[in-house]
Amino acid sequence: MLPADPCKTARVRKPTRDELRGAVGRAIPDAIGPDLRVLFVGINPGLYSGATGFHFARPGNRFWPTLYGAGFTPRLLAPDETEALLELGLGITNLVNRTTATAAELSDAELRQGALRLRATIHRYRPRAVAMLGVDAYRRAFGQTTATIGPQRGALGTSELWILPNPSGLNAHYQLPQLIELYRRLRDAIGE
Repeated sequence: MLPADPCKTARVRKPTRDELRGAVGRAIPDAIGPDLRVLFVGINPGLYSGATGFHFARPGNRFWPTLYGAGFTPRLLAPDETEALLELGLGITNLVNRTTATAAELSDAELRQGALRLRATIHRYRPRAVAMLGVDAYRRAFGQTTATIGPQRGALGTSELWILPNPSGLNAHYQLPQLIELYRRLRDAIGE
């Protein structure tokens, strides 16, 4: 069961305005390793993540509650517990590892370059499944203009490919229960 407000991540200290302004253009290390069941691929880190150094760190981002609700994690993890994902066979990377205020600041060229970097990462680590978190970014990065949410027909390297909704609080098209259901479909498809 999710807490009353599962999108609050109190463990991560709130950055100051100066820290947020100073986070523009930063990179966040991937949480990745061998034998992953799923590699989650964000579009790019936001300023809050850049300031804290943690993936999906902004309060209101629904990534962590969605993973828990979908059964990927045994409890609700906080952004500063990213390394615990590796023990569960889960990893995180981004198409573009440059922090911005919004993903709209990314050019098509950056996204295409990110797709090349992602292909190399997948070739190196060979996760069982890759979950792209954002259909529009995937379409732009890979030139697949008709891609939709859900499992994809083709693989990405040797990995099964899924496109899932971006869990950002800015994505109003999907509420937490819908996100949980879609992510749970991936969890059920790959098994334990």
